[in-house]
Amino acid sequence: MNYSFKFGAIWKYQDQILEGIVLTLQLSIVTMIMGLAIGLLVALAGSSPRRTLRLPAQIYVEAIRNTPLLVQLFIVFFGLPSIGIKLGANTAAVIALTINMGAYGAEIIRAGIESVRRHQIEAGRALGLTAYQTFRHVVLFQAMKAIYPSLASQFVLLMLATSIVSAIGASELFHQGAFIESRTYRSFEVYTLITLTYLLITLGLRTVFAGIYWVIFVRRPVR
Repeated sequence: MNYSFKFGAIWKYQDQILEGIVLTLQLSIVTMIMGLAIGLLVALAGSSPRRTLRLPAQIYVEAIRNTPLLVQLFIVFFGLPSIGIKLGANTAAVIALTINMGAYGAEIIRAGIESVRRHQIEAGRALGLTAYQTFRHVVLFQAMKAIYPSLASQFVLLMLATSIVSAIGASELFHQGAFIESRTYRSFEVYTLITLTYLLITLGLRTVFAGIYWVIFVRRPVR
């Protein structure tokens, strides 16, 4: 083996790597927030006794969860221009990732809502709480505590999935790595660095989520 490792050759591209990290985090945070909001609405619609709300929610969840994210991304970026809607790579990435996260988040949230015992909901209604008040004060906290680990894991998977948006030219971390590799031809060094960077981001996110869990759910247990 005569290969000479030269990690120093990619050091001058640190600005591009930092730019990729920033965009990866931005994509992750924005799509987490928007996807969670959509997931909550879809979960509520999917749990509704009204078929007009439940059926569209179920169709959306099944359609997204049973098709590849890459296909969804290509539909948004390459398909929408065919009907006159042209989006930039980063905007298309946000939309596709948000739609994807919304479907997965909806199923996780729905499972959390259904995990709350029925008699607790009935007790809340018997005390005179409205449906909204019952959901807010009785259901939401318990459901979120039950699903928080799954939701946090889904958020981490979403962050890792941002690497796929390099396929449409979004300049996130993996795309920047490919750019640097095309300039330096140091494939091993570049992708080793990118791998370690993703690992550090993942560990950082898991630490943050663990801290949030401790603050919200451990220090404030359900009484």
